[in-house]
Amino acid sequence: MKKLILLFVFITSFAQAQSDYNLKKGAIANGYDVVAYFNNKAEKGSKKYTTTYEGALFKFSSEKNLETFKKAPQKYIPQYGGYCAYAIGKTGEKVDINPKTFEIRNGKLYLFYNSWGTNTLTLWLQENPDELQKQADKNWRKLNQ
Repeated sequence: MKKLILLFVFITSFAQAQSDYNLKKGAIANGYDVVAYFNNKAEKGSKKYTTTYEGALFKFSSEKNLETFKKAPQKYIPQYGGYCAYAIGKTGEKVDINPKTFEIRNGKLYLFYNSWGTNTLTLWLQENPDELQKQADKNWRKLNQ
C-alpha cells in the first residue's frame, strides 16, 4: 500500500511538472540550448547532449553546456515554463515561442513568440517590460494553481 501511494505521488508530480513546461516540440525551448542563451546565442541543442529535469527534456549544443546546466538547473530554466513571456503577461495565455527570440533580464531567460509579423519581444520592450513581468508572474501563479 505504501509503495502504491508513493507511485501515485510520483506520477502526479511528474504530470504536474510536465504541464508547467512548454514541450510542444518535445523539449524545452523547442530543443534549443538554454545555457547558450546566457552567452547571447540561440543555438539548437543536440540529441547527443540531453538531460531530463522535473520531467522535461532539455537539449544542449555541447557537453560543457550540459554539465553547466546540471550544476545549477534553476538558473537556466526559462521563465513561465518556456511559454511566451509577453502573452503570459498580457493575456495570461500559454503561447508557443520562437526559440530565436529571447531576452536575459535580471539573470533570467524569457522567450517570445515571433511569427507572422508579430514579434512579442519588441512589444514587451515597448510596453513596459517591468510591469509586464510583474503581471506575468501573477498570471503564471494563477495558471499553475
